[in-house]
Amino acid sequence: MIKLIVGLGNPGQQYEKTRHNAGFLFLDYLLEGFSAAWSKESKFQGLVANIFVGGSKVLLLKPQTFMNRSGVSVASVARFYKIASHEILVVHDELDFDVGVIKLKMGGGHAGHNGLRDIIANLGAKDFYRARLGIARPASGRPVADYVLSNYSKPDREKLLYAFDALRTQMDSIVLGDVSAAMSQIN
Repeated sequence: MIKLIVGLGNPGQQYEKTRHNAGFLFLDYLLEGFSAAWSKESKFQGLVANIFVGGSKVLLLKPQTFMNRSGVSVASVARFYKIASHEILVVHDELDFDVGVIKLKMGGGHAGHNGLRDIIANLGAKDFYRARLGIARPASGRPVADYVLSNYSKPDREKLLYAFDALRTQMDSIVLGDVSAAMSQIN
């Protein structure tokens, strides 16, 4: 059962619609369907919202620590609410998938993603769920850092919204613990 859904991104208007903020963008999209709003929680260094999915209360978190320090926020929420690592879903951008591709998985390494690296370090665990949102790799010669901090093109934004819809459609299964069923529908 999932009790905490974390979207990864960077705070600030200049990063709002960038590829690296796919996790933040998804949580905003998810929240649109609920009568809930973001509130700033300084003790967690993040924005939080509570929703009910399939009758279960779920906490949403957008760390405001910048991507490379996301684990500080995630770990403080997990400790405070006594949420085990396997009850966490982290939604993040993934360079290795085309835009619009989404894959769910449990555990694994950070694969060079600094947000995941920091979460693993601060939780002291790798066994959390990940929803990996494809953003594709940059064209040859373009620095990755510049690419992930660039905005989506209109066609890519449409593909991203399609992926968001697919993930939101499976949220009941994911939250209630039938992640394998959701994986088979999404992957």
